[in-house]
Formats: sequence, C-alpha cells, structure tokens
Amino acid sequence: MKPFMDRDFLLETETAKHLFHDFAERQPLVDYHCHISPREIYENRRFENLTEVWLGGKQSDGSFFGDHYKWRVMRSNGVPEDYVTGDRPAYERYLKFVEALQLAIGNPMVHWCNLELRQFFGVEKPLTPENAKEIWDVCADKLQNDPSLTVRGIIEKANVAFIGTTDDPADSLEWHEKLAADPTLKVKVCPSFRPDKAINIQKPGFVAYIGKLAASVGKNELASVEDVCAALVERLEFFAKLGCRASDHGLDYIPFRPASKEQVNAVYAKALRGEAVTVEESEQYQTAVLLCLGRAYHRLGIAMQLHYSCYRNANERLFAALGPDTGFDMIAQTSCGIQLAQLLSALDKDSACPKTILYSLNGVDNDMLGTLAGCFQSDETPGKIQVGSAWWFMDTRDGMQNQLRSLANLGLLGNFVGMLTDSRSFLSYARHDYFRRIFCNLVGGWVENGEFPNDENALRRIVEGVSYANAARYFAL
Repeated sequence: MKPFMDRDFLLETETAKHLFHDFAERQPLVDYHCHISPREIYENRRFENLTEVWLGGKQSDGSFFGDHYKWRVMRSNGVPEDYVTGDRPAYERYLKFVEALQLAIGNPMVHWCNLELRQFFGVEKPLTPENAKEIWDVCADKLQNDPSLTVRGIIEKANVAFIGTTDDPADSLEWHEKLAADPTLKVKVCPSFRPDKAINIQKPGFVAYIGKLAASVGKNELASVEDVCAALVERLEFFAKLGCRASDHGLDYIPFRPASKEQVNAVYAKALRGEAVTVEESEQYQTAVLLCLGRAYHRLGIAMQLHYSCYRNANERLFAALGPDTGFDMIAQTSCGIQLAQLLSALDKDSACPKTILYSLNGVDNDMLGTLAGCFQSDETPGKIQVGSAWWFMDTRDGMQNQLRSLANLGLLGNFVGMLTDSRSFLSYARHDYFRRIFCNLVGGWVENGEFPNDENALRRIVEGVSYANAARYFAL
C-alpha cells in the first residue's frame, strides 16, 4: 500500500516522477485568473487561524467572502449554516469542516487541504477529527507569528510570479496603484477587466450599474450604447496602464445576434426606462458590446477570457439570504458553440480577434472548444486561442485529465497556458502542484507506453512550458 500523499503522490511511473520533480515542481506560478483581494496583498494581511483563511465568513459590508468549495462540503454533511458562513466560534466552524472532510473520499478537497497544510505549515499528518486541535494550534501559531505566513509571505513561499485579480471596470484600482508603486513587492499583481455588469442588460441592477460606470468616467449619464462602449474602453485603457493582461467575462452563454445601431440603442433605451427586455433584445445589446470590447482587447494586447455554462444562484431562498458566490451555482447545459464561433469570426474579419481563452463549466464542451480553437489560430502568438483549464466544478482529477486529453487529441497540448486558481483563498496555490502532478503523470504514462518519444529536450520544453513558460509568453510577462 502506498503511503498517503507522499512525495510521489499521483505520480505512477518513473518518467512521471522525473518530469514533475526535475522540471515542473521548480517552475514559478502564473495565476492569471483569481479572485483574491489586491488590498489584502498591499496591506500584507495576517490571518489568525485556519477558519479565517479557509472558511472566511461575513464581511463588514454584509457580503460573504470565503471558499465556497469548502462551504458546499459542509452543507453536504448537514452542517447548519451558522457554522458554514455564520458567526459561530472559529474553532467550532473549523471542526465541522474537518468532520465533513473525513467523508469526502474521492473529492479533491481532501488533497487540496492536505497539500496546503504540508506546503505552507509543514504538517505531514493527514488532517482528521482526532488531530484537528493539534493541527489547529500549530497553524494558528504560524499564521500569527511566522513572517513567511503573511499574505505576501504565502505568495512568495508558493513561488508566484504573477497574479491577475478580477476587477470591475468602475473600480478606482486604488490598491493596484499602491501595489505598482511599492518597491518591496516581489510579485507582479495586475488588474483584470470584468465587465459583466455592463453587459448583462437583462439582469437586475443593470441601470444602477450604468450610472456607476458613467460616474467612473466623469459623466452624468451614458445616453447610448456608443457611450457605454466608449466608457468601457476608457476604463480598459486605464486598466492597461496598470498592467492589465486579461479580461474576464462570466456569461450564462455566449450570444451572437448582430443588429443595427438603431435597434441596439432602442433596446438600451428600453432597459434604461426600467422595462423588461426580451432574450433576443438582450442578445443584440450583448453582441454589440462584446464586439466593441473584443476589438479593444486586440488593440491593447489583452487576452479575452470567456467563461460560460454556469447556472447561478439555483437555490433562490439561500441566494436571497446570503447573496451571490456563496456556493449555490451549478453546471448548466448550453449549446452556444456556433454563436461563439460567429463572435470570433466577426472579429477575425476585421483582423481584430484578440487572444482568447475559452472555458465551459460543462465538460461535454471540451471537444467542441478544441475544434473551435483550431479554426482561429494565427501567427500572432502560438496557441492564440486556448481551451482553458478545467474550471470550477471541473478542476477535479478526472476533470483535468479529460480536459488535457481532449486538448492533446485536438490541438497542441505543448502550447497550453496551464493552471490558474480561480480562487478566493491565498493558500489555494497548492492547486498548481496538484495540476502539475496530474499533467506529469499523464505525459509520463504516454512516454512509458511508447506513445511519445523519450526525448529529454522535448519533454522538458513541454512540461516547463505548460507549468510556466507558455503563460509567461502569452501574457507578456
């Protein structure tokens, strides 16, 4: 029997072990899409205990911040909500999570948590209810006193080279400006452009948000779609000055329904009056804004990330009580591959298709996205159109393997830009280790099965590329 999560965890062949330990493990991390706070990086926050860093909770503004992956594990064990996101004592909340974790066999959460404990706290024992207090005390002492376990210390310990946070177009980027001016910062931290609220014309809060966007560019109102686009591009250019490398769009599905300026402005005026817009009308508006932004991304060298196929806030009662991003989202079944291709084609006709990374939350789309990506590659950069890493509910071992195999079958796996955390937790950099082990095991298996030459130079280029170098090139680091 193999020991639990030893040095060669998930590495099943000698080639896999060599590729991971000699090539992948030492590479820096490019976390090009995440949800951590630039303010906490600037202020170099220090967490008090594992509950703060793992489970989070309610913030001063009434919203909730934490790892909703872990919240779902607790809810699946019947844990009352006041232990999950509520104000129960920190240790009691932690213990409820540990108790649930013992039933999570086969769930990557078991691996992630134990990797984090080993990488950042030197805890080699598997986390159990029996040793939970001992591990709590060890970690609390280090979090409170070890200079290497502040937020910046954690980032440095994880060997992170670049962080791309997720930021609203109307954000002042105050904390990014402070980070950019801080000579002591050892990692590059840049904003990423997330314009969903300006695009989702059909969703509540759109009119109020347009007012906020107008204020961010010094205007009283945005009277037309052209005004909205101009405001977004102005903000995007400001983001670019602070090093923005990527945008991010979290859409229910990818629309493509071109319409005249007059038609789109009629839809926009209707929404500003507080009237409901139809699905067709919202798609007309969304298409116009996406095309405008796509051209701007290409001009500024900013990668466009498109995330779709998530049905959000499925539990209406708990969404009303807790708000968005609290663990009540699910995989959706959408069929928008043709519309996505039409969007990229429309941009390509104008020689304005940006670098694009495509993510579907539904693993069924992997092969479709792989074939779509092959239609729009160009000599601007290797792997210009990327099938993004297994996202959210798909970043399990099976989900990662399926995405990697699909990409290998239909594209060039050696040009893949690799893993990201997409996380709200500073400790989740251990997930890069998890991904690299899975990747090296897959490649090592192909080599040992005689499916790829045992060519040291080629394998090194592939492994180091997917671990770090491809993302560094793609995002111009």
